[in-house]
Amino acid sequence: MKKLLKGVLSAIIAFGLSSCGTANIVPDSDAPVVTSPNKEALSAETSSAQETTDDEASTVYFTSDISSDGMMAIYEALGWTPEGKVAIKLSTGEPPASNYLRPELIKDLVQSVDGTIVECNTAYGGSRSETEMHKQVAKDHGFTDIADVDILDEEGSVQLEVEGGSHLETDYVGSHFTNYDSYIVLSHFKGHAMAGFGGAIKNISIGLGSQEGKCLIHTGGQSHTSPWGGDQIAFTESMAEAGKAVSDYLDNGNKIVYISVLNNISIDCDCDGNPAEPDIHDIGILASTDPVAIDQAAIDLCFAAEGSESLQRRVEQQQGIHTLEHAEEIGLGSRTYEMISIDEA
Repeated sequence: MKKLLKGVLSAIIAFGLSSCGTANIVPDSDAPVVTSPNKEALSAETSSAQETTDDEASTVYFTSDISSDGMMAIYEALGWTPEGKVAIKLSTGEPPASNYLRPELIKDLVQSVDGTIVECNTAYGGSRSETEMHKQVAKDHGFTDIADVDILDEEGSVQLEVEGGSHLETDYVGSHFTNYDSYIVLSHFKGHAMAGFGGAIKNISIGLGSQEGKCLIHTGGQSHTSPWGGDQIAFTESMAEAGKAVSDYLDNGNKIVYISVLNNISIDCDCDGNPAEPDIHDIGILASTDPVAIDQAAIDLCFAAEGSESLQRRVEQQQGIHTLEHAEEIGLGSRTYEMISIDEA
């Protein structure tokens, strides 16, 4: 059974800074600029999110089966085959008690594509701000038991071009980013103290950003060395712009796909080692080639769920929906989507 859904949400309240510590970040502004291998095709792109019609809706697949079998089924529904060396982007989770995706849930998928789990260091303290510490967290959380783990910014950054951005001209990602030909982005959908919510777009923007890249996103392009003090709208828009740089480089869904798990849904992110207790019952798993559509679908499902009031307030307070609005405006994806449940196929 198919449903056409449109998400039209707004948010209006201002931003408050988190109380996390700050890492000692050294600018890497001489990082090489990497040109998208799909530059010619991208220059011909003329569609805008404002022109999206129902006939152009992005497809989002859904299953209520939050298990290894469900994860494999939703991935297979995409009908997508990775090429070359495959990266699995996820959050390794901040100790001691964050709600990161458990290795037993993702193991079969990761190993079926011979994937390497990839992450970048944080820019705001914690147990994952330095590579060796971060590798230890990945080991402690069981990820090294199922795959190799690569901290992408262990050796610095490379720059990706940002097309059509208001705040960013380049996106600084971990230098190992270009070592991989295909990306599977595994996101645990949840709230976030600064972004309002964390899903696919946050995973490819903040998540793939080197420490310098994270600082630039958080400050709307104003600082290479500190993630603090930026304007909230500039921050949300910069997440969309950095995400578009990644998507453009990976041929907009041809070399990158997105899977989001809606379980253990707290108002706090997996970067919080002691998050608030989940308020929303487990919902399911989504998959798409469109990061905007999958995030909008996740928002719609969560907001419709019992116990979502605190998540809705957090998203509104941090103007999180504006990330999706700007992402659609600059052509990262569409907020209009067709949801297909594979449970009923």
